[in-house]
Amino acid sequence: MRLDDISESSNVEDRRGQGGSFGGGMPGGRAGLGFGTIAILTIVGYLLGINPAILIGGAEMIGAGREAVTQRTSAPPRSSPQEEQLRTFVARVLKTNEDVWQQVLPQQAGVPFRPAPLVIFRGATRSACGGAQSAMGPFYCPADTRIYLDMSFFEEMRTKMRAGGDFAYAYVIAHEMGHHIENLLGILPKVQAAQQRLSRREANALSVRVELMADCLAGVWAHHANNRWRILEQGDLEEALAAAAAIGDDRLQKASQGYVVPDSFTHGSSEQRVRWLTQGLRTGDVRQCDTFNSRVI
Repeated sequence: MRLDDISESSNVEDRRGQGGSFGGGMPGGRAGLGFGTIAILTIVGYLLGINPAILIGGAEMIGAGREAVTQRTSAPPRSSPQEEQLRTFVARVLKTNEDVWQQVLPQQAGVPFRPAPLVIFRGATRSACGGAQSAMGPFYCPADTRIYLDMSFFEEMRTKMRAGGDFAYAYVIAHEMGHHIENLLGILPKVQAAQQRLSRREANALSVRVELMADCLAGVWAHHANNRWRILEQGDLEEALAAAAAIGDDRLQKASQGYVVPDSFTHGSSEQRVRWLTQGLRTGDVRQCDTFNSRVI
């Protein structure tokens, strides 16, 4: 990706100096899960974590609405030059998302854009949706409209998912911003309310539509960002599509448990995720991302 001429977003909240402890553990006494764990829950399917363990974190959204509790420290975060380069990359990708959606969302949907701060942390921190741990993967919290990211997740993408590359990492950030756009459009509250009345299978199906729409919105960002700044280089699209395929429910379930249970999907199959990301990339149109009124997802 070509980002050298892009400024950094001022909406990056750096909590790396806090240390890796919640102080009191996960809310409700829930311990963090390791990478690769798949939990099938019926609540708040819109809380994304590309790592399936985020679904456990989603359970804590029942108590959402309380203020985020953060630990303060005067010690500056210590990091390697490589990590600081990655932080700069994240801040620049966030800036392109902000600039694209500042223009596109009012034009295409008649809704004003409000930034979603991106919190980077190490190990663990807190959000208004409950505890955040690196094992949960990146996620968006509607209760405080923030994106949470432990940048070590990118290394897991590269080594465990075999889905590395700068545009693959940018896709992860853009997907989380896609959830913020869904929230601004009023979709996430409606999904949450509907899921409380549905069976597990039906709630999962709604979650899939939320996730695939966020994939498509990530594609919309990439479409407009490339038109404006020519950020894409040879191989970038392949990186993003490979990442989308790597985090399909079918592939993750096959890897973790040896078999696939379609009724338990919460994010969509590899084929679906690639297809909806491509839809956004091709059209650049928010209206083409309406998974909820699409007969075939």
